[in-house]
Amino acid sequence: MKVLLVGSGGREHALAWRLAQTVGVEVHAAPGNPGIAELGECHPVRAHDAEGLLSLARTLDAELVVIGPEAPLVTGVADELRHAGIAVFGPSAAAARIEGSKSFAKEIMRVAGVPTAASLSVARPPCVVKLDGLAAGKGVFVCHTAAELEAGLKAAAKAGGQVVIEELLEGQELSVFALCDGSRALPLAPARDFKRLGDSDEGPNTGGMGSYSPVAEIGPDRLEEIVATVHAPVLDELGRRGTPFIGLLYAGLMLTEAGLSVLEFNCRFGDPETQSILARLEGDLLDALAAAAGGDLGETELGARDDAAVTVVLAGGDYPERSDSGGLIEGIEDARATGALVFHAGTAVRNGRLVTNGGRVLNVTAHGGTLADARAAAYEACERITFPRMHYRRDIAAEEAGVAR
Repeated sequence: MKVLLVGSGGREHALAWRLAQTVGVEVHAAPGNPGIAELGECHPVRAHDAEGLLSLARTLDAELVVIGPEAPLVTGVADELRHAGIAVFGPSAAAARIEGSKSFAKEIMRVAGVPTAASLSVARPPCVVKLDGLAAGKGVFVCHTAAELEAGLKAAAKAGGQVVIEELLEGQELSVFALCDGSRALPLAPARDFKRLGDSDEGPNTGGMGSYSPVAEIGPDRLEEIVATVHAPVLDELGRRGTPFIGLLYAGLMLTEAGLSVLEFNCRFGDPETQSILARLEGDLLDALAAAAGGDLGETELGARDDAAVTVVLAGGDYPERSDSGGLIEGIEDARATGALVFHAGTAVRNGRLVTNGGRVLNVTAHGGTLADARAAAYEACERITFPRMHYRRDIAAEEAGVAR
């Protein structure tokens, strides 16, 4: 089976790694990255180029297209491919508005009765300022003080577009992914990510600096309850509007003392949670994605290993303000020799050398019998890798694993 994977980041490398484990699969990627190139063939077509992707899919005779990033989904790339009769895992532009517009998502949740943070008509601390549109995970400003609010509003104004003001919720965050076929939701193992740039959750929000799975307090029964409370009503409402959601519906949740509340929805696999979740996945991911794309997840089952996985993001020195480019990357094979997985997130090959080419450069994922073991293995692998001004958090899963940093 030929699969065309759209995207070029760490999430797409993790998906390619997992899909390549299916016997008989032929992985293609557009545009891909040097890590994905080790698993399949990469093609120089950009993720937002619907016409180019359609031509490539036809040339390859691809049987399934899996779209990784949110931007091409929001702009309708999946629609163009579906209209041409190609099976696609990824929602239509209309359904992808669940991520593309915070205000639209709030409306859907209100009508569907999904618990979420209250919207505020006036911005006063404490509150959260969110860009209404896409912001690569960096459009949220948590404001505890008047100074933070002023800075958040200025940053939002600089980015442009509308903003949504919400009450500030306190508690533990949780990511719950579900494969969706338009009416059914098949959850994957829950994960928790770390959005702030620095240790102890200091610094600005980022696209994510690390993750782990499983989450101890979320067992099978609780996970089923979350999907019934959060995902299912949203699927029903989108279906009622004639825009069924086919793809990955990602709920970013806050577990507060008053109960569960949705922080945001995303219309694709999250990054870097995907890396930890797929490292534990049991079952045929390709079969599940194809079943969802075909509109029938009824007979599909996926499980998770009993062990733990931890992912640490290695970022450039100026991330998230700007990307890094041209720095020589060394030590990946030494890191892999420890048993860890190293996913390429922002890399390129220039003059035969692997160099940095993004803000988040690499993702290091490791298994362990316990969360503490997985964490120790991930950081051991991180220490083998170097590139100029490399930065990573030292406290990913530390508190949860019960270990000193």
